[in-house]
Amino acid sequence: MSTQNQVQPNKEKKESAMSKVLGVISGSFAPIIGVLAGAGLLKALLSVLTTLGWLSPESGTYIILSAAGDAIFHFLPVFLGISIALKLGANGYVGGVIGASILTPEILHLVENDVKTIDFLGFPVLLADYSSTVFPIFIAIFVYAGLDKLLKKFIYKDIQMFINPMISLLILVPLTMLIFGPIGTLLGEGLGSIINFLSDKSGLLAGAVLGASWTFLTIMGLHWTVIPLAIANLATGPDPIIAMAAAAPFAQVGIGIAVLLKTKDKDLKALAASGIVPGALAGTTEAINYGIILRFRRTMIYVIIASAVGGAINGSLGVVMNDFVLPSVLSIPAFAPIGLFVIGIGISFVLGFVLTYLFGYEGKNTNVKINKNYKRIYVNVKPETIGSPIRGNVVSLATIQDPLFATETVGKGIAIEPETGEVVSPVDGVITTQFPTGHAIGVTSDDGAEILIYIGLDTVKLKGEYFTSHVKQGDRVKQGDILIEFDLEKIKSSGYETTTPIVITNTEEYLDVKPSKSTTVQQKDALLKLTV
Repeated sequence: MSTQNQVQPNKEKKESAMSKVLGVISGSFAPIIGVLAGAGLLKALLSVLTTLGWLSPESGTYIILSAAGDAIFHFLPVFLGISIALKLGANGYVGGVIGASILTPEILHLVENDVKTIDFLGFPVLLADYSSTVFPIFIAIFVYAGLDKLLKKFIYKDIQMFINPMISLLILVPLTMLIFGPIGTLLGEGLGSIINFLSDKSGLLAGAVLGASWTFLTIMGLHWTVIPLAIANLATGPDPIIAMAAAAPFAQVGIGIAVLLKTKDKDLKALAASGIVPGALAGTTEAINYGIILRFRRTMIYVIIASAVGGAINGSLGVVMNDFVLPSVLSIPAFAPIGLFVIGIGISFVLGFVLTYLFGYEGKNTNVKINKNYKRIYVNVKPETIGSPIRGNVVSLATIQDPLFATETVGKGIAIEPETGEVVSPVDGVITTQFPTGHAIGVTSDDGAEILIYIGLDTVKLKGEYFTSHVKQGDRVKQGDILIEFDLEKIKSSGYETTTPIVITNTEEYLDVKPSKSTTVQQKDALLKLTV
């Protein structure tokens, strides 16, 4: 069960399944998306330098820099094998080796020499070049994660360190070659064919729909389900998906510039300015999306119109992406034909700017504030300081392996590496969420803060063992009251991390959630400062 599902136990099963799928996808790509985009920009730069004649493709300089740009894409199954396995709670290095096994020189040499099949215990194995592929390794690691959990139940603990990897590789590598690789390749090619078919039949319609929806897919995190399709397309040729979606971030930047020039509100002007540069140069438009487009509903109409027009132009003219990049001014050379791409994104930018500047945006609601996540909030909470529920060392949420905590999806906060197995109430308030397994608890303070204390990672799998709850849902507590006791050493010896995130799940109601700068804390010490 994913962390998000546990935090929101009343969600319907279907919603929880979707959250889990999106969590796996985002958790797998999030750690490498930056280097993917950076490598793509490097390849785009090399393309510009060779086109201008400043660098020869035969030169040593080009070969070395090209290797730097190509490595992440060629060995993508290795990196995804690591990140997917870690996200699913399995051994990341075994996942990486499974990915590497389909890219060994012996296999690639046979493929390059047009050897179609080899034999494995009498079964024919179809050979293919799996470099830059996405779907085969996803299937393989999903199966590996299930096998790893099964082995942990039956293999004696003292020999799991080497027996489990051996058995996993012995089973998964042949299965990947025999079954998962061909199936994943067919899946990727099939989805790519569908997208290309839609683009060929009506690139205008496909581009308009994708362009218009991309802003909202990004805001909801659903773009993670589309990015793997684009990367899979690049394994066999150019990709039209990001070329059509690229209209959206340029429309967003146009809206941001118009608001900057039009508004007289100093806070809004500063917010718009903070979003324009990263949006234009890096394709990261969160400040504009959350601070302007979600705040002022009229701009939603503008971004839909501008993005749909630009997406339709790029789709109908057959614009494609040759190397994976995040759409921005700097990444323009990664698209072709460049001239047509510039026309599409340029029109989106101009439309976003003109519509916003001429017709304006909604006036500022004085009852509304904008927090540091650029989200609109209606303040109904009070400022307060949250005490530490645990004694131990303070660490950043960014170090947590669970991406739902690391990316602050659950809420802003901090984590503690506990020194003792006791959790006390960080505030005066009420127990509002009581997990039956005892590994987590939710407290709502008298001033409105909703605090989640989540002991360890994946400790829900212990099914309550080593946890003792001293309160129940609905109980009133005072700061310092004992909430949960847990056996720290036994949890560690069972193979679980005990790092404990403490997050504010209603973060959006605060202007800022500021963690303590202390490296160690005692129970009840100031841990989080909440401002409104």
